[in-house]
Parts: sequence; structure tokens; C-alpha cells
Amino acid sequence: MKNVLVIGSNSFSGSDYIDWLLELGTYKVLGISRSPEKSALFLPYKKRQSPLYHFEQIDLNTDLVKLEQLLDDFKPAFVVNFAAQSEVAPSWEHPHHWFQTNAVSLTELANLLKSKRYLEKYVHISSPEVYGSCEGFITESAPLNPTTPYAASKAAGDLSLFTFAKNFDFPLVMIRATNVYGAHQQLFKIIPRTAIYLLNRKKIPLHGGGVAVKSYIHIRDVSRGEWMAMEQGKPGEIYHLSPDRGVAVRDVVGAIAAKLKTPFEEAVEITEERLGQDKAYTIDSTKAREAFGWAPTISLESGVEQTVHWVQTNLDAILEYPLHYVHKE
Repeated sequence: MKNVLVIGSNSFSGSDYIDWLLELGTYKVLGISRSPEKSALFLPYKKRQSPLYHFEQIDLNTDLVKLEQLLDDFKPAFVVNFAAQSEVAPSWEHPHHWFQTNAVSLTELANLLKSKRYLEKYVHISSPEVYGSCEGFITESAPLNPTTPYAASKAAGDLSLFTFAKNFDFPLVMIRATNVYGAHQQLFKIIPRTAIYLLNRKKIPLHGGGVAVKSYIHIRDVSRGEWMAMEQGKPGEIYHLSPDRGVAVRDVVGAIAAKLKTPFEEAVEITEERLGQDKAYTIDSTKAREAFGWAPTISLESGVEQTVHWVQTNLDAILEYPLHYVHKE
């Protein structure tokens, strides 16, 4: 039974990854986040009450000494890092906060980890936004062309990590997955937010008319792919995780409106497009499919239905939380 350290355990992706590992039952998992643990509404693994999981509150920006002590006590074979300042629009307001977390602190973490002999694999969760707007289905060798402070900070962090991989045999494996969604997601994300708004008879703001194409993929399919990369990924490699096709945001909103029996024109309010919004995120995941036998198994229709059901079932509890992004330095 190997030890896995999950950084960013409070995040949507990090918490689902922990839930998947605990479902497998073959790992001891330590989760860390800079914030206290959220409720089970957002952290599905909490319902398991598994003895294989432990949480520690640690901020990578300020607590690296504490983290190193924890690392040397726990001796993880695998470190999987989901921690990031991850929202696009607010990154224009405080870009230095994004670079501090996504590039500077990340570089300090890599420098700390590079000498840890117990570490077999470091899996880093990057973003396809580092490529900018995608023309066709791009592969892992595509040049970086970020168009927002968020994307630029992620690209800077990625490049920094590869310097350690090239010079210190740092066992880096990088994941770039497309637009994840599912139950327990942050409430300001478009799929849960649409369901929340429509159930409360409010119109959902549709930036730019919703013509931007996203590649929505269910969070559990991504967690499985990340686990396969953790176990089977080749150090120094990047792996994409993506669905077979992209879909316009307006079409996803329309599908949710149809499920909730709300005419589309009554469901949306057209607003200006976000600054730096790329037209499409469509990336090729052939490499992961061939290397691991990975493929998405949860259809968009099924996944959206599951997410809408989660909102409907937990609506009273959900409405106790803000429906907008709240920035933390």
C-alpha cells in the first residue's frame, strides 16, 4: 500500500481524485490545502470516513518548512498537485497572486522535492489554456501561447518544472485536461450555476452568447486518467485528457434548460465576452488513450443529468453559499 500526497485536496479535481483513490482502497492518502476542509457537499470523500485518509492544512506560499517535515514523515511515493489559482477572469485583477502561487511557489516546491529519494512520481495538473485558442485538435507538442494572466502563470510554472525534470531527473508527469464538471463542483462554474439559476427562476449570464467551444469531460473520467498517469506515466511526458469532441457553451446551457423545462430565451441573458476568452479548447488525447488504454466513459448527457440532480437534491444547502468566485490571496 503506497502513500500518496494530494496537494489541493479542497479543490474540485483534487477532492474527486482522493475519492477515487479511497474507492480503490490500495493507497494511504494525505491531503493538504491552504484552507480548512470544506463540507461533504463539496468533498465527496468525506462521506467515506476512510481510515486511509488524513488532512493537514498547509499553504504552499508560506508553509514549505512545515510541508517538508510532513513529507519526510509520510514519505509519499507519489505527489499529485492540483493546487493553483485557477480562475481566468479574476486573474486580470491580481495577476501577481496568480504568478506567486502558480509559478513562484511551485518552483520552490519542485526545488524541495527534487532531492527526495522516496518520491517515485510527481504528477502536475496543468491546463490546456497554456496553448491559447486551439485550432483543430492539438497534441502535447503544441507551442505555448497563453492569452490571460492565469494561463501565463500556469505556462511559467510548467516551464519551470521541466527545468528540474531535465537537470535533476525529477520524475515529473504533467496532465492537461479539458473542462471538468460534475457533482460537487464550485457553484460559480457554468453547469451547476445554470441549474441553480434556473431552479431559482433567474437568468444565467451567457458571456459572448455562449459561442465559445469547450471540451467538457466528467471529473471521474479525468481522475481515472490522472491515476493511470500516476502509475504508468513516463517521467518527462505530458498527457492530455479530453473527450471526443467539443461543444458550444450555449448548447450545454440549452440542454440544462431543456431538462428543467425552461425555454432557452427565458433561461439566458446575453452579456459581453470575457477578456482573453479563447474561442475553443479542443485537444487531442490519443497519447493517453494509447499509453494507458484510457478513454472517457461518462457521456455529457449522463454527466450533466447527474450534476443537475446533485443541485436539485442539495439546493437548500447550496443556496447558503455564494454563487460567485471569492478571491483569496
